[in-house]
Amino acid sequence: MLTDDFAFTGPVPQPLGKAAFLALCQAMHTALPDGSFNARDYREAGDQVTAATEITGTHTGPLAIIPGVPTVPATGKAVRLPPEQMDATLRNGKIARLDVTVPVAGGVPGLYAQVGAPLAAH
Repeated sequence: MLTDDFAFTGPVPQPLGKAAFLALCQAMHTALPDGSFNARDYREAGDQVTAATEITGTHTGPLAIIPGVPTVPATGKAVRLPPEQMDATLRNGKIARLDVTVPVAGGVPGLYAQVGAPLAAH
């Protein structure tokens, strides 16, 4: 469902291509096997689709999303990240770009904080 030149931006320091994005999704699924995006408020305008999402899940697997950051063993803690805005650009029936607006206390840093392993400030 992703184009070969897919780009993911927002909660990452640099855009991710297709392979890196799929690896991120797999890492999230490993850490939160019951995770859900809880997408709602879909809107379509031409080749653009937007939705609000609120990631929830239970940290029952190892959290290893950021290279160089130690893996956080499962804590069993429930996670509820603040709502995010997702904007998808479609091309030929596939997602070509996914841009996410991450609020304060959201995204990957919010996930680490909620499982008790806040990321150090740089």
